Amino acid sequence: MPPVTPPPAIRHVLFPGRHHMVTAFQVAYLGDLLAGKVVDTAGEPVTCAPDARVVWALTSATHSGTRRNPVPAHRREAMVETVTTRAGLPSLVVPVADVPPSPRFAHTVLATCELVLGEALTPAETVVACSTPDVAALYAAEGFRIAAVEAGDPRDPVRPWDVLERMVAGDDAWRALAHPDAVAFYERYRLDEHVRLVHTDPTVQDDGDLTETRDYTTYTAAFDDASDRKWAQVAPHVRPGRVVDLGCAAGGLLERAAKDPRLAESDLYGVDVSRHLVAEAEHRRAQGVFANPNVFFAQRNLLLGPVFPDRSVDTTTTIALTHEISSYGRGRDDLELLAARIFAHTRPGGVWINSDVLGPADPERVVDLVLDGDAAVPPRDLSGLPRAEAAAHVAALSPAARLVQFARDFPALSGAAVEVEWVEVGQVRSVARTPLRTAMEYLYTRDYTDSWLSECHERFCDMTGDDWRALLEGVGFELEPGSGPWRNDWFVENRLRVGAALRDPVTGAPVEWPDTHVLTVARRPLAPVATAG
Repeated sequence: MPPVTPPPAIRHVLFPGRHHMVTAFQVAYLGDLLAGKVVDTAGEPVTCAPDARVVWALTSATHSGTRRNPVPAHRREAMVETVTTRAGLPSLVVPVADVPPSPRFAHTVLATCELVLGEALTPAETVVACSTPDVAALYAAEGFRIAAVEAGDPRDPVRPWDVLERMVAGDDAWRALAHPDAVAFYERYRLDEHVRLVHTDPTVQDDGDLTETRDYTTYTAAFDDASDRKWAQVAPHVRPGRVVDLGCAAGGLLERAAKDPRLAESDLYGVDVSRHLVAEAEHRRAQGVFANPNVFFAQRNLLLGPVFPDRSVDTTTTIALTHEISSYGRGRDDLELLAARIFAHTRPGGVWINSDVLGPADPERVVDLVLDGDAAVPPRDLSGLPRAEAAAHVAALSPAARLVQFARDFPALSGAAVEVEWVEVGQVRSVARTPLRTAMEYLYTRDYTDSWLSECHERFCDMTGDDWRALLEGVGFELEPGSGPWRNDWFVENRLRVGAALRDPVTGAPVEWPDTHVLTVARRPLAPVATAG
């Protein structure tokens, strides 16, 4: 009988995962695996070559700042390198781009490893360390042996994500479960604070945005198209130095600021809560879009904690942002918190420039909203439809029928009341009797059909001009001349008035369109000069 040829020794232990935390158990297990003290899921011993190494496949490497991936890839990679070097665990780290769930996930990881390492990880010389059954099955289907890591240990160890959740919950037991060098790394970069902020942010979805129903292509294009006009409005009020654009989207406003000769020596910062938009801004910077080299972007939520040190910012701009903060957070309470945070980080003499839509000064005034089209069209449940199908449905509705749909979606998504009494319904024209606030909320929203459900989350009329003055002066700002409400007549003629009119319900006379926007230039007063007593 011919001798049985033993299988080749294992040269690579492929360890795929997001690796937001490295536990003491993982390091001990992987050390035992390299030392030949572990069996695979079939009960066969794993014999590793003397030069075998662990390949940490760092998945979702292009995705960060979300509950799913709170720690950026460069920090995760550095943590793994630090822990494994100190532990004497021979290792390589391979970042793998974030991809949607796919039956070819294992192939994606393997192909990335081959590209980065310059050699293929073959089933003959590689064992996959994985405790997630569904993921392990993908590698098993490719012919790889599986070492079960946490799932195969009788001590039922806590998995890394459980350790992370204990940390978020304030359970100090996470320090005993994580590898000591991982704990030290987290403390050095204050990652524990960062992860808690990401996980406890009440305004952001798991994937890193305010809403899951926004069309980013349309949103970014609309913001960019208006950036020239917006920069022309705010530029005269900007103080050079450290300039911060909160709610920067994809950087359209900062692109204009970067071309301004007055700001050539300034540092320009874009801050946005949306991972998608910050990623697009970073991509634009890499493409050389910004003339000023000192342009920086960060995904942050100022409501959860200061982004800049006190008295360190010369100019803060917020363009079409404050209504989103009011809508997705705690209404005016969050606007007051935002104002206090901006006041704190503004230098004496520095300014906060805010431009946004505005609620009417007399929001409860009852008006007749005259709309083209037939209101005798029942609303449709759009919640389960693909975004494109929902957008097409709303876009096909007449102004009157679209108000019927709005009256269904807006209260459910924004939490605001809608009062509509149809006093006339016809095929050509319908008339809704409603408070002016409701009329303006609808007219501000109705053209954004591409992201209809996202827009129906947002309330545009929470604040009046008087509300803004009281809020800003209440935290210590002084309003500069010219600050206050104004009416965008182009917006009235080309958006609000199209297929719509306002009438007095008693006299039938036209009602003047209210102010539509607010521009405030709020200055932090200079510190009082001490005088000799």
